[in-house]
Amino acid sequence: MSLKIPQLVDEFKKKHSVVRNANIEHQQNLSKMDKLALWITEHVGSMGFFFIIFMWTVIWMGWNTLAPAATRFDPYPAFVLWLFISNVIQIFLMPLIMIGQNLQSAHAEVRAEVDFEINKKAEQEIETILLHLEEQDKMILQILQRLEANQKTEG
Repeated sequence: MSLKIPQLVDEFKKKHSVVRNANIEHQQNLSKMDKLALWITEHVGSMGFFFIIFMWTVIWMGWNTLAPAATRFDPYPAFVLWLFISNVIQIFLMPLIMIGQNLQSAHAEVRAEVDFEINKKAEQEIETILLHLEEQDKMILQILQRLEANQKTEG
């Protein structure tokens, strides 16, 4: 190599840039609609949302099956209104969840890119350290050879 170790270290320090924060970078690039889609995706895909839908279904069907006939509003066994509302919820949530998943995928790609940059930097740092250690080994050998030569001349 044409460069000496101190020059390599200095060159590395000049090239070494600050690592990007993928989470902040991704968050800054989101519009309000993107944030809403992500919020819906994260909350619909939770046990809390499942329990809300489950309890809503149990209460709805229980009321329309067991309540006095005069107070029932969605006749058993068809539950037409419940089916209509459930289908509308599904139709609206399906594309919203897909949008949220696409945004999460884009975030994962940014994180992977940043991880790759970090790995490249770590590889360069390790290479610089190894070169530095090799140079130190050479210097230690030279010192030991000089000491040995001095002992032979004195003894």
